[in-house]
Amino acid sequence: MTDAPTPARRDVVVLGSTGSVGTQALELVRRHPDRFRVVGLTAGGSNRELFERQVAEFEPAFSGLGEDASVEAAARPCDVVLNAVTGAVGLRPTLAALDAGRTLALANKESLIVGGPLVRDRARPGQIVPVDSEHSAIAQSLRAGERGEVRRLVLTASGGPFRGRTREQLAGVTPAEALAHPNFAMGTVITTNSATLVNKGLEVIEAHLLFDVPLERIDVVVHPQQLIHSMVEFCDGAVVAQLGLPTMLVPIALGMGWPDRVPDAETPIDWTRAADWRFEPLDDDAFPAVLLAREAGARGGTAPAVYNAANEECVAAFHDGRLAFVDIVPAVADTLRAHDVPSDAALTVDDVLAADAWARAHTRQLITG
Repeated sequence: MTDAPTPARRDVVVLGSTGSVGTQALELVRRHPDRFRVVGLTAGGSNRELFERQVAEFEPAFSGLGEDASVEAAARPCDVVLNAVTGAVGLRPTLAALDAGRTLALANKESLIVGGPLVRDRARPGQIVPVDSEHSAIAQSLRAGERGEVRRLVLTASGGPFRGRTREQLAGVTPAEALAHPNFAMGTVITTNSATLVNKGLEVIEAHLLFDVPLERIDVVVHPQQLIHSMVEFCDGAVVAQLGLPTMLVPIALGMGWPDRVPDAETPIDWTRAADWRFEPLDDDAFPAVLLAREAGARGGTAPAVYNAANEECVAAFHDGRLAFVDIVPAVADTLRAHDVPSDAALTVDDVLAADAWARAHTRQLITG
């Protein structure tokens, strides 16, 4: 096999550079200066010291803190915008990158989920490259066939720290226990979402929007080892999966380099060692978050934004000791079902932001009684 020519170096803007995805992206840039050059850096401002070190090291043409800085950076000249911002504040930068015609490596799932039709309407075919490990796995597996041959998508879930517990056994869960993820070290919200499986619910909506596959043809299976990142089932019964260690390095590298791969982005699986891989059905009684997400995705419009915002308020209340773990998803459900969803055709950024604000206020009122 002959070596393929090295792709041209790409100019990259990294939004959310001090977070987990952002710092890993910059590590890949350090290791592959022939492939990537940082021309823009932004962060939320929670770790100014690290951000200042990053700016000093990479010397980007533009840098700044806050949402407005991310919006400006996303529209500046570059090849790829990596949106690794956390939360719904990533929506405006996502839209700015799409409007400017940039390739968008999307790690900020919330912007697609809450923006829904707004984001899809502005994106050209292939303009959004998913960086979530599950959706990156699906994008890679889809290369094995034609879109018309796809029967279903299968998202894998670790099951979180409470896999196998019944709803009754979850009643006394503490915040410290919820943050003890078996495979990843992540922030408070996403780690708690992995424990409730809200994160998997968000990923079902994201897969529906990214790949234009109906919600009823997107399944979730529990795979505790997280070595199979997700799968595509084709019409002939073949299932194609992407495998790798449970890290984000391959999805990040592929997001910045798509459709080209980055050599040695991650260490491959060691096939000389024996391993047992398990697959288990999702317990919707103990973890109803995915079913609720399907409801939000089916309603469309601002419903996914309400699901996301209500959950963030519930997670904060849980960690403050104001809400039990088992009451997080029921409170999200109460808020979602109280929301009047406007038509998709009339959806604007203001509609999304208003729904987000309404959901937060309504959820806080529910929690305080």
